[in-house]
Order: sequence, then C-alpha cells, then structure tokens
Amino acid sequence: MHHSNQEGITAMTAVVNDHRTGRALVSGGLFDSLTHFVVTHNGQTPERAERIADQALAFVATAATASVAMVPSDDVDLGLHAFILHTEEYAQFCHEHAGRFLHHNPAPGGAGALWKPSQPAHTP
Repeated sequence: MHHSNQEGITAMTAVVNDHRTGRALVSGGLFDSLTHFVVTHNGQTPERAERIADQALAFVATAATASVAMVPSDDVDLGLHAFILHTEEYAQFCHEHAGRFLHHNPAPGGAGALWKPSQPAHTP
C-alpha cells in the first residue's frame, strides 16, 4: 500500500498477512502421505490431491474453533478421510488446534460430514 505525504514523498506500508495454508500446519512427510493417499485411493492427479489435502487441513483447523456447524465440500471430504485414517497424527492435530478430538459424523443421506461447533466443557 502506498501513501504520499504533503512533500510528495511516497512511503510504503507493509500489510502483514498471517494467513497460513493447511499444508503449513503439518510436517512435509504427513502432507506427502495425505496427498499420496488421495491420489491412490481417490484417483486424483498429484496436483489436485495436493489442493485437496491443503484444504482439508485448513478445514479441520477452522472447524476446530468454529461457532457454527460446518460441512466440507465433496473434494475436501476426500482429504478429511485421508487425514482421519492417519489416526495418530489426526488425534494430535485435533488436540493442538481444538483441545479435543474432532469426530467425523457423516450426515445421513448427504455427501460430506457435519462438523459441530466447539462446545464449552460442562462442569458439575
């Protein structure tokens, strides 16, 4: 972003963008494994599988703190299934991003899964 002062001197203001990709939230090895799974089991090209895995990871990170129920697209759901089957890494990711395990609950008769919003812990 450029700004000019009264003397006509142009200064630049840096805009900080803290957005991260889903891919940046996991190790390279895990990301490669998720991508390979989507290619092998879902018949996707490697490039498309990378986008699917990236968006699935971003979806879980977003759903972890969402205040409304979320439903992934069919493509993202392919990546979610791949991630969930990496049970240890998925459980750790859930703990780090949600503080709890995020269960997969496919909606009856629907494509995809309903991800329920975070609920506060009940105290007696």
